[in-house]
Amino acid sequence: MALFSQPTARALAILDLLMANPHQAFGLTEMTRRLNLNKATCHAILTTMANYGFLIQHPKTKAYRLGPSIIAAGNAAFAQFPVLEYARPELEGLQNDLKVGFAVTARSKLHQVLLALYGHATPLIDSFQLGLRLPNTAPIAACFTAFSPAKALEAWLTRAHESRGGYNERLDQKLRVSVIAIRARGFEVTLKTKAEAELTAELSRIHQSWSLTELEDAANKYQHDVCDEHYHLDRIDPKARYEVSTIAVPVCVYRDVPVMCFVAGSIDKPITGAQIEDIAARMKESADRVTALAMGKTSV
Repeated sequence: MALFSQPTARALAILDLLMANPHQAFGLTEMTRRLNLNKATCHAILTTMANYGFLIQHPKTKAYRLGPSIIAAGNAAFAQFPVLEYARPELEGLQNDLKVGFAVTARSKLHQVLLALYGHATPLIDSFQLGLRLPNTAPIAACFTAFSPAKALEAWLTRAHESRGGYNERLDQKLRVSVIAIRARGFEVTLKTKAEAELTAELSRIHQSWSLTELEDAANKYQHDVCDEHYHLDRIDPKARYEVSTIAVPVCVYRDVPVMCFVAGSIDKPITGAQIEDIAARMKESADRVTALAMGKTSV
């Protein structure tokens, strides 16, 4: 069993809550209600974090918000991830031209993480905002996996089978076909699902009573349930219309492995396969320019 630190989880829950509500400050009473923490425990954590500059307390309202140490940590992380700086003007331009929202996602070993938003990306993302973590488990994060080494694919698939209690040959074949299709055309297309609608509603509910455990449980349930739905669009008919949730394009800088993905969403009506391909082509052009800049080139 993996080690777990409850005190650490409490501090992370506070940071998570403030990250997901960047324009809002929280007092001690509201914080304890949202996080379901003992008031004395929460006060001790908040005071410690404020003493070290990770939080700031307003002198009059006594409400807390993120502090300068978090900004410094963010800048340090940003310095190690400069490709995000090059992405901003590209995605802002795409948003204005295509009239859809965009997000940037990255991947850790076990999660796909939302890094940035440009406009309203999807109802799901809007319900949580920055920091949204979904399992890096099939079929989620397929755009990363499709352009990663074979061992990453096998680990991604294995986690999916384990989440459902054992190996399922039919599911395995379906997922492998989706990965092959994504790699062949260079982008991922996901369709709107019942599981996504349920997760959006659950995240909105959790927003009123913050819990890292509930957030993780909701994300894991989504991953489990979406395996049973038509999630990936594997074959695109230019003339057919599709209820598209997202279109994702990888941004590969080092050793042709994605460091992040551009994700288009908030597509509020069915679009044709030809429109999907047009949007993806524009996104790939932007991804290529970002890659060139990140690698120190002047042109693609």
